[in-house]
Amino acid sequence: MIDLQVGTARCYTYFEVTIAENQYDKMEKNLEIYSHAEECPVRKVLNRFGDKWSILVLMILGEVDNMRFNKLHKTAGDISQKMLTVTLRTLEADGLVKRTIFPEIPPRVEYEITERGKSLLVHISKLVDWADENMADILESREKFEAK
Repeated sequence: MIDLQVGTARCYTYFEVTIAENQYDKMEKNLEIYSHAEECPVRKVLNRFGDKWSILVLMILGEVDNMRFNKLHKTAGDISQKMLTVTLRTLEADGLVKRTIFPEIPPRVEYEITERGKSLLVHISKLVDWADENMADILESREKFEAK
């Protein structure tokens, strides 16, 4: 590589400019991946169940064969009935939860996790493990950040 100095300014060689342009082009191509975020499968999935309740509902249903709405509502804690209904419908629309209505009086409705939902639980469990391992450090980082 030739290093030419003119006064205090540095003159770049043809090879340096070509390498820099190639690196820039490569970076541009890599960043283009993120410019189509609305088409990204990961974002589409996370947008659907990345809310406050969906993962909890999936984890609860993953522990049992099936569960009725009221039992699920009590088990989930402080979720409203309306929010639980919305969450279950969203999960059902994505094929993660199955809803079964029994023709009885009064009607009985049970929810169960599907095979697709079970395959997702494997990954959610890894996320839970990661959160358990790192939560103390995350809380410490938050405290330091807020103290600034």
